[in-house]
Amino acid sequence: MNSRREFLKKAALSGAGVAGAGIAGCSGQSGDPDPFARSHRQVFNMAGYAAPKLDIVRIGIVGLGNRGTGTVRRLGGIEGVEIRALCDLEPDRVKRSADLIAHLGHKPDFYSGEEDAWKRMCERNDLDLISINTPWHLHADQSVFSMQNGKHAYVELPAATTMEDCWRLVETSERNRKHCVQMSGSCSGGIAAVLLNMVREGFFGEVVHGEGCYVHTLSDFYLFDKEMYHRMWRLNENIGKSGNLYPQHGMVPIMQMMDINCGDQLDYCCSISGNDFTLNETAKRLAREDEYWEEYLDRDYRGNMNVTIFKTIKGRTIVMQHDVSSPRPRGRRMLSGTKAIYESHPDKISTFENHTGWGHYNWLTDEEFKAVAEKYSPEANNRFNDLTRAAQQIDRGGHSYYRTSPTDWRLIDCLRNGLPVDMNVYDAAASSAVTPVSIWSNANRTFVRVPDFTNGAWKTNPRGMDVKLSGGGTTRLT
Repeated sequence: MNSRREFLKKAALSGAGVAGAGIAGCSGQSGDPDPFARSHRQVFNMAGYAAPKLDIVRIGIVGLGNRGTGTVRRLGGIEGVEIRALCDLEPDRVKRSADLIAHLGHKPDFYSGEEDAWKRMCERNDLDLISINTPWHLHADQSVFSMQNGKHAYVELPAATTMEDCWRLVETSERNRKHCVQMSGSCSGGIAAVLLNMVREGFFGEVVHGEGCYVHTLSDFYLFDKEMYHRMWRLNENIGKSGNLYPQHGMVPIMQMMDINCGDQLDYCCSISGNDFTLNETAKRLAREDEYWEEYLDRDYRGNMNVTIFKTIKGRTIVMQHDVSSPRPRGRRMLSGTKAIYESHPDKISTFENHTGWGHYNWLTDEEFKAVAEKYSPEANNRFNDLTRAAQQIDRGGHSYYRTSPTDWRLIDCLRNGLPVDMNVYDAAASSAVTPVSIWSNANRTFVRVPDFTNGAWKTNPRGMDVKLSGGGTTRLT
């Protein structure tokens, strides 16, 4: 028995060589189930915190590529917003973005041409909110600097890529009492808001299990496109680490439906990635015609599919998938409770209150599903949809991230009405932490504890995501 124990111990330690040295924030050895353990004294609880009311939300936006251009359009069309500053390394992007909102009366100052131009923008004393749309590795630094300079941070996902940066966000937000809100990937609107309301109304009974994903092909027309991402940053993010690199779209709605950080807490996870079957092959194919791609041959690409499984303190389970390089359709979302189950693509619900006669095919009809969705559509959803229909001037563009989202609207509305934001820094940190814990777990072939960024306050924290719109809702879309 002792020899077997010694063998397993040595096998775990030998994995340290492939464990991805340099994963920031790790404190333990390979095989340690709690490598991210950290002592944290909460200096101020940001859950339920309402910052002073802002009649006008004065915004600076940094990063004006694909997503940043969309953010300019989205925020520029909300009542009570003044976009006062735009920043990007490339001057032509700044001018282009300013032109997109000139008809809405915004006259922003320009910052460009220098790597640190964004710092000069953040140091201004006439801004309330910094919107961050830069490459992932810059998100945490720019959010922290914004909050240190007295601004709220509205950051594209992921808010951080390392555990150390997750903690930096939490500690800076608490110390400065400034919000750090992660964009998108939430239950602010659409079917996700409906499902959240159904959960809170007891339709699903006790929530038992949830599944989400970020699964769709990005290879040729995104990752291996010279013009899509500045200096190929998105492709570079897929090299040298293998885990769930982009969990928020699937993870955050499930976290909200399970009251993570405000009634329950992520406990531990186990993550597995397969091998890379496509990224290096794509590089080889492209390199035969263009020597530019030769530097991307035989790199340490992440595996195609990553599957990460979580257990919460209260015993619920969550499965998350990540794969952006396989030729397959978008993955599904699923929510399972003691009384009902939901699956997406197409949206469908089955109930089994009596636990008799239920099978895989007893789903509500399309008409029945529509009726249920309308019945449980919350006030926040309905109000936003009405405002969207009434809006006349918003340039909606062709991409979903060009259209003002419920997350955008609720953030601005909460700031203008002096209300707690729907998603706080603990939500941003917990969902972003999925990446480093999944990388660690996969590399070490073991489970890993997920840090509690609330320092135990999750047991009594008030719920975020006010889908019933108990306050606010007064901000229009123009």
